[in-house]
Amino acid sequence: METIKGHLYDYPKYYDLIFGDDWKAEFDFLQSCFEKHATRKVKKLFEPACGTGRLLIKLAQAGYQVSGNDLNQHAINYCNDRLERFGFPRSAVLGDMSDFKLKKPVDAAFNTINSFRHLPSETAAKNHLKCVADALAPGGLYILGLHLTPTVGEPMQSESWSARRGNLQINSHMQSISTDLKKRNEHLEMTFDVYTPSRQFQLFDTMDYRTYTAPQFKALLKKVPELEVVELYDFMYEMDFTIELDAQTEDVVFILRKK
Repeated sequence: METIKGHLYDYPKYYDLIFGDDWKAEFDFLQSCFEKHATRKVKKLFEPACGTGRLLIKLAQAGYQVSGNDLNQHAINYCNDRLERFGFPRSAVLGDMSDFKLKKPVDAAFNTINSFRHLPSETAAKNHLKCVADALAPGGLYILGLHLTPTVGEPMQSESWSARRGNLQINSHMQSISTDLKKRNEHLEMTFDVYTPSRQFQLFDTMDYRTYTAPQFKALLKKVPELEVVELYDFMYEMDFTIELDAQTEDVVFILRKK
């Protein structure tokens, strides 16, 4: 099989198929969180690092006013083209999730699949949370999902997904190659095995995620006191199953509310 090295984000059609295939659980979870945890009516939404807008389009179709930003122009174009195709404004912009300012406050923001960990430093992470806090109206939510690094037990080392749409099949695999807890860096490899009626090939990419133990993330949140933690869930997205952070915790969805 031919291997193409490059950024997976430069192939939004394939990226969207893999990560957009299981949108319903996140969609339902987000709406339930808006209802349960926000102290204001949620109508306007913002997604930092929105990528292809796999959730933005579904939320727009459900009646929300949506917007987002991302560093990848290919993803932004894909997102806006789809929004426009369904009659919505081209509301995603090219931008840095750690350096942005919205013209008007929103009622909720969300970032559910580890994109936060692309931020390479404590300063960038703090700036991101400050930007989000500034973008939220009082009582609004930031729903942030990420993998923490457990300090007890073996961390999860790999994940695989498959998705199909028509004649397009993609098998995806992500593997943790090395983790340096002193430098706070996890190095990963990710592949998309792509199958079409006329071609088979593999897309290969590497990425670096900043690591967070539970105490490290708690310390970060203390630097942005405008956001308070109101509940914790895991990646099962079940509203009746809340969690508490401990040394073994990995998958966490933080529900943060603007004071």
